[in-house]
Amino acid sequence: MPIDPRRGSFFDLSDRTKLRLTGADLTRFVNGQITNDIRKATESSAIAACVLNAKGKLNAHIFLSLEGESVLIDADAAVNETLASRLERYIIADDVQIEDVNAQFSMFHILGEMISSVPGRMVAANRFGLPGFDLWVERSNHDEVAQALSSKTRFCDQDCAEVFRIEQGIPAWNRELTEEIIPVEANLEASCIDYEKGCYIGQEVISRMKMSGQRNKSLCGLVSMNDCPLARGMRLYSMAAEKKERGWITSATRSDRLGKEIALGYVRRGFNQAASQLEACDPETLTSSGAVRVEVTDLPFETGVPPDN
Repeated sequence: MPIDPRRGSFFDLSDRTKLRLTGADLTRFVNGQITNDIRKATESSAIAACVLNAKGKLNAHIFLSLEGESVLIDADAAVNETLASRLERYIIADDVQIEDVNAQFSMFHILGEMISSVPGRMVAANRFGLPGFDLWVERSNHDEVAQALSSKTRFCDQDCAEVFRIEQGIPAWNRELTEEIIPVEANLEASCIDYEKGCYIGQEVISRMKMSGQRNKSLCGLVSMNDCPLARGMRLYSMAAEKKERGWITSATRSDRLGKEIALGYVRRGFNQAASQLEACDPETLTSSGAVRVEVTDLPFETGVPPDN
């Protein structure tokens, strides 16, 4: 029976981009850059947020927690070269300093019960749609801590984590999250956006979408109806005789717990209701014989919790 990470597991997130922000104007500056309210973060609890451009599109998806008088930020490794410079661009007369702390810290994420007998700073964080804990440790202690965690819970490696995040409907950078996506389209509204905190870069677009209640596309779950594999990059077409593109697949996997081929993808308005049916295929070989029929489903995918072995 496949391992269910929800029963207790840990993930190695040490390759993520990690920054420390300090300075007298820290709270005001950070709140002017992120979609959430930094005042919700504490030393023991992290918040998720987005950094946007002026058009409301993503520059980064980040997590923030406090460390004394400073703010710790972590984000996908792919924004390591761009996130700090994006933030520095808006430090004009602010007393704020940004420090790269990748070489100082490793990070693990733990699902299940808090593990208190390992060195490091434990911070509550929801990364997979479930309550969990981030463990920040000195980089020099990485191997020791990984071994200690392995003795207490199961390690979910990169392949395991990829299947799990897709089952949970969690968007990933350079997959579901790109610089062409607005956070609301990626279902990040509940976890990342505070509509009451005040102004930030890109706020006008986000507020306008909330007022209209409209979005051109939404991140959805997709299930192969004939158990044929799905693949990233497949385009989604309506079932009508005249094929019109209605979206695209961003991530795909085989879920052993579901016993199905599943995917995440963006589906355009009017075709993204649960139980809607579409055809997925390579746009270069658009033929009925090569198409995979898929059904749109709400996220997260319903996997249930299997009994213990």
